Amino acid sequence: MEIKDIVTIYEEEPRAGTWLIAEGFNKDHRKILIVVKKYRKDFDTFGLIPERKYKSTGGRPVIELMLNEGQTVFLGSLLKNSDIVVAFKLKLAHAFIKAKRIIANVKAQHTDPEWIETREEGKKARLVATYAMKEYEKYAIEQGSTNANRYYCNITKMMNATLFIVEGKFKNLRELMTSRQLAISTAAEYVIDKAIQDGMRDKMYYKDIYKLVKERVQSYADLHGQSEIMSKQLLLFDKDIQDEKEITDVK
Repeated sequence: MEIKDIVTIYEEEPRAGTWLIAEGFNKDHRKILIVVKKYRKDFDTFGLIPERKYKSTGGRPVIELMLNEGQTVFLGSLLKNSDIVVAFKLKLAHAFIKAKRIIANVKAQHTDPEWIETREEGKKARLVATYAMKEYEKYAIEQGSTNANRYYCNITKMMNATLFIVEGKFKNLRELMTSRQLAISTAAEYVIDKAIQDGMRDKMYYKDIYKLVKERVQSYADLHGQSEIMSKQLLLFDKDIQDEKEITDVK
C-alpha cells in the first residue's frame, strides 16, 4: 500500500478511512469499527467522524469512518504493537505530515496575484453558467421534466469529472485548483453557457441539450486533457522534501 493512499484530504482536512487503516494494521475492518464504537466518546473529543462508502474488492461498498489525525493516533494507541502495527503507524505519521504540507501549499497559492485574478474571473464565469443552467431548468420543466432541479448539480459534476481527476472530498474544489486549472474551468463554464443557449435557441429537447453540453465539454477537455487536482501541491511537497534532504546532506 502506498502512503498516498492512506490519508486523503476530506473536506479540507487530512483523514484516514477505517477500511485502509484495518488493511494496514492487518485487522478485520469490523473489529476496528468495534474498537471505535467502544471508545466513541473518546474519539469524539477529537471532532466529528464522518462516514463514507468505500468500494471494497468484495462487491458491495462498505461504510467506513473517516478519522482525523488525532482519532487515528488514538486508535493506534488502542492496538497492541507488533512489527506490522508499528510499521503502519510510521506510514500513517508520514502520510498525515505530507497531507498537512499539501494543504499549506494550497493556502500559500491563495496569496499569488495571478491566482487571485484568475479566481475572480472564474467566479464571473460561474455566475454566467449558473444563470444559463437556471434558465435551462425552467425550459426542462416546461417540456415535462420532473427532476429538472438535478441538472445544475449533474452538469457541474460532469464538468469536474471530465476536466479533472479528483481524489478526496472537498467543499469548494476551485479553492484547490492551480491558476491554469482555474482558467480551464472558467473557459468550460462559458462552453456550458454557449451549449445551453444554442440548444434552447434551436428548441431542442431538454435531454438532448444535456447531451450537447456533455459533448462540448468533452471536446473541450480533449484539447487540454485531464489534470489531477492537488498534483502541483504534491510536486511542491516532493520538492520541499528534496530541498530538506539536500540541506541535510550538506550539513
